[in-house]
Amino acid sequence: MGSPRRGGLFLESLHAIDLRLLGGALLILAGIASSLLARRFGAPLLLVFLLLGLLLGVDGPGGIRYSDTRFTFLVGSLALAIILFDGGLRTRAAHVQGSVKPALLLATVGVVATAALTALAASKLLGLPPLEAMLLGTILASTDAAAVFFLIRAGGLHLERRTGATLEVESGANDPVAVFLTIGLTLWVSGDHEGGVWTIALSMVWAMAAGLAVGYFGGRALVAVLNRYDLPSGLHPWLALAGAVTLFALTNLIGGSGYLAVYLAGIVLANRPLRARQAVMSVQDAATWFAQLAMFLLLGLLAAPNKLLGVLWPALGVAAFLMFAARPLAVAACLLPFRYRWAEIGFISWVGLRGAVGIFLASIPLLAGLPNASLYFNVAFVVVLASLIVQGWTLARAAHAFGVAVPRPDPNTRRIQLDLPGQLDYDLVGYRIASASAILHGAALPGRVRLAMVAREGRLLLPEEAAELRAGDYAYFLAPSGRAPKMDWLFAEPADARQAETETFGSFILPGDVPLGELASFYGLAIPARFAKSTAAQLFDERFDEQAQIGDSVTLGRAVLVVRSLREDRVAQVGLRFAGVGERLIGGK
Repeated sequence: MGSPRRGGLFLESLHAIDLRLLGGALLILAGIASSLLARRFGAPLLLVFLLLGLLLGVDGPGGIRYSDTRFTFLVGSLALAIILFDGGLRTRAAHVQGSVKPALLLATVGVVATAALTALAASKLLGLPPLEAMLLGTILASTDAAAVFFLIRAGGLHLERRTGATLEVESGANDPVAVFLTIGLTLWVSGDHEGGVWTIALSMVWAMAAGLAVGYFGGRALVAVLNRYDLPSGLHPWLALAGAVTLFALTNLIGGSGYLAVYLAGIVLANRPLRARQAVMSVQDAATWFAQLAMFLLLGLLAAPNKLLGVLWPALGVAAFLMFAARPLAVAACLLPFRYRWAEIGFISWVGLRGAVGIFLASIPLLAGLPNASLYFNVAFVVVLASLIVQGWTLARAAHAFGVAVPRPDPNTRRIQLDLPGQLDYDLVGYRIASASAILHGAALPGRVRLAMVAREGRLLLPEEAAELRAGDYAYFLAPSGRAPKMDWLFAEPADARQAETETFGSFILPGDVPLGELASFYGLAIPARFAKSTAAQLFDERFDEQAQIGDSVTLGRAVLVVRSLREDRVAQVGLRFAGVGERLIGGK
């Protein structure tokens, strides 16, 4: 028989496990509760997670003593891989065409330029030698994909097509560059390297090449497996997520950039027919949210506020230089050759958000045991806090101030979407018809969308039996994969519905192919020269991140153009009205 002492130890170990499980669950519940507070007060949610970690840490009311840098790096690596995979899954090739080259230049040359300029400030304010200052500059150089993706989408902000595409590609592509440069410089500072700069440069070339190759072919393999095998319900999303993490780890093992591989794999999945796409995206949303929560909480727990105070003022000086000098100069140098407007450059400069990636990169010198590793971490933490407070809190206001925000609210609809077995081209999409929805007021369905059946008063009706749709119907459509988000506005709730009223669309009806130069000449409008050779339809294509919808508007001088009708996903007719007093005009920006 076992001794009573052994039994007591066994019960104590079980209680310890239960306490850890309880603590983890309470942390998640605290994160969910904080998200509700963040929405009420308009605070960036990522900032709330970070502050929550500080409050729960050793110097806060929580009093949790946490110093496991290795575990933090493991969780941070996994979380960043999931976040970048999610960013890739939401990058449609058709939406980023024309922005890839400038965005990649910004993600590579821009990162190095930002790091070098920030190193100048770090050497002056913190007294660091050049190489260590460059390491700190590299830690702070990249924008945070999680912060950029999350804050733009969580705020319901829609940006002009080129601006939004540039930010998406840059924020997804510059993290791999910053990670590799940070590791290379950490090895250099520690003296644990062979061959000098050329070896690091060749390693970087190999990392990029391996990341691109594994990401592309691994993404194609994931698509093939997801589409070929009929798995039990609910397993496709987890196969996609586990496959992405597998590609991430394999690429790292061969010396490649796992972050680049997982981001590219997501892009491949986003741009090919995919079974259970809606389920994949739904689970990915939850996984990304949890990854952000876990990473920010752990990084907050790892920090000690009493140590942050010791570097507060010089770190704030570095943050100010980074926000107001280093990032804008690097962005302007990279984007001016591509004829970006100053308003676009200004906004892209301001959205150089620093998030958990900067703190995560600062944990690499901690793992390597560098002499000033704690200084890098504390400075990075202060810079991230300053960026989330100043830039994160003002992101939406900056978009409107620079004139790159598209005036489009997210429609409030309840969509049902199902994959159809045996094919990948169409989904079954269902909506409840609201009484004031645009579909009841003459708006046409997008191309290749067909009504399949209608549920009315407890009966299922075929299209010919239903005749016309009525308020209260549940309508089901066959729609090409990926088309559902473009249909949402047709079935929006009354408060968001877009109706063809004279005060909205104006009294003048013009074809979508009307040349803007002729329009400006006829009405005496002062418009930028770059618009003169474009048509109204081309202008809407350029400005809107997604397909233009009925009710979308742009302003030219004192005139407002509003989409009245669509044909084959292009603007067919526009309404013309003249802006009233106090209405914001964008002509000339």
